[in-house]
Amino acid sequence: MSKTLFITGTGTDVGKTYVAGLILKKLKESGLSAGYYKAAMSGNERRADGSLIPGDADFVKRISGISQSLHEMCPYIYEAAVSPHLASRMEGNPVKMEYVRQGFRDVCGKYDYVTVEGSGGILCPICMDGEEIWQEDIVRDCGLGCVLVADAGLGTINQAGLTAFYMKKRNIPLRGIIFNHFQPGNRLHEDNRSMCEYVTGVKVIACVKEGDRSLNISPEFLTSLYEEDAS
Repeated sequence: MSKTLFITGTGTDVGKTYVAGLILKKLKESGLSAGYYKAAMSGNERRADGSLIPGDADFVKRISGISQSLHEMCPYIYEAAVSPHLASRMEGNPVKMEYVRQGFRDVCGKYDYVTVEGSGGILCPICMDGEEIWQEDIVRDCGLGCVLVADAGLGTINQAGLTAFYMKKRNIPLRGIIFNHFQPGNRLHEDNRSMCEYVTGVKVIACVKEGDRSLNISPEFLTSLYEEDAS
């Protein structure tokens, strides 16, 4: 049975995809069978033939070196750089939970460790037409525990604190925080790390510096964050 982990963020563009890529790379380099999944992906470019490129999945595949096909990484791909619920309203093909669930199960059937990346933050509307689906619905439906990616800079205490508070109130398990754009020795970043731990009650398990190509945690600790798929 596969083991799974969900990567969420304090907001858009905090580095979820970059961190997810480093996680997949660490798993692969440790000789583990690793797969990636993202239910809905917005803000994608088109190929010459007009088809959409799943940009986040493509980046994760390139930085991690996994051989997984792009087709199975993300069932819903949109061009507009807006929330999935609005992108699908503009472009058609709204997200259906049954299809998301089946795609997730298919990936879990092929890989021992499946890393699922969210869209935006934890309070992100995925579909408001036909079905009402929020990011947390996918987390719950797929039985996922979470790691939170946060920018190391100014404002992260509030952002990480509010996200963790919301997740706790909604009974969404949060297993750790990863800081992105971290500068060792930067007094603000160092203080933000300790303050986020204090406010959230959750450990900062890794700090990613600009340009890092490796996640500075052990494979044993990383795999301990994953839980068996119970969906």
